[in-house]
Amino acid sequence: MRYSLAALALASALPLMAGAPALAQDFPTKDVRVVVPWGAGGGTDAIVRKITTLAEANLGGTMFVENVEGGASATGIMEVMNAPADGYTVGALTYDSVITVPRQGLLKSYSLDKLKPIARITSEPDALMVSKNAPFQTFDEMIAAAKEKPGEIRVGIQNIGSRTHLAMLRLQALTDTQFDLIAYPGGAAPQKEAVLSGEVEVIVTSLGDFAPLIQSGDVKGVIEFSTDRNPTYPDVPTTQEKGIDLQIGSFIILEAPAATPAATLEKLTDAYQKAYDSEEFQGWVSTIGVTPSWLAGDEASAWIGSTQEELFKLMDEIEGK
Repeated sequence: MRYSLAALALASALPLMAGAPALAQDFPTKDVRVVVPWGAGGGTDAIVRKITTLAEANLGGTMFVENVEGGASATGIMEVMNAPADGYTVGALTYDSVITVPRQGLLKSYSLDKLKPIARITSEPDALMVSKNAPFQTFDEMIAAAKEKPGEIRVGIQNIGSRTHLAMLRLQALTDTQFDLIAYPGGAAPQKEAVLSGEVEVIVTSLGDFAPLIQSGDVKGVIEFSTDRNPTYPDVPTTQEKGIDLQIGSFIILEAPAATPAATLEKLTDAYQKAYDSEEFQGWVSTIGVTPSWLAGDEASAWIGSTQEELFKLMDEIEGK
């Protein structure tokens, strides 16, 4: 009798054991949610939507992008951290997700250890852009105006403590200037409204974020925080050319909950890599001046760690720690 019961229990378990791998193999069987932790209309939103649309065809299932704003990206990323690790929730990490929120340490439950990278898809230098109505139209003219009228030149940054805020603090220190830094939480979209309405003369974010306004002539790039000129905007000088030791920018990293099955994560990575490598995506990003930069899996994890170390050190120097 004991033998029969044991055999029966084992026989009952076999279908479940056999079915477990099949679930990963069958992925996806329902919609995949892709969380963008910023508002619709910004650069991150546009890039993630574009590559996800292309990845959807490779994955063989429906994918949809959802904007979840708040907390300098923490609100949306926390939803990904707390989601079931089944591959049906993916999130887009940006600078604030990797640098600002962890360094502030305000959310004890927020930890990047709860996530596993699919891939980094962009690595984009920030830049300064001036309104077509600004009384200065070059970087040198802007610096001269800031020296003549300290604290009066209005610059639209993103969140307080964001990379754009850090970039301007560092620029002020290196050029002995003072600007009126005005925060527009929510990414590039509210910055666009600010510069178009005349609330600010200058904007700091990536050139790619403002591609439509650059093309329309509403704003003009005057400097990029990089070492090499942007091939899409070759007329924009770099900080290195101006003798300014400041290179900083944005990036987008797609991640899933850490315990997501390896086979499922591999399918997501493969779908996104094919989308990334496609002529359509590469051609599209080149037209808006965004720098595609693929780095997957463990290499992406290592890059996150080294980037945190470098930028945390820079923040400590600025704050005099």
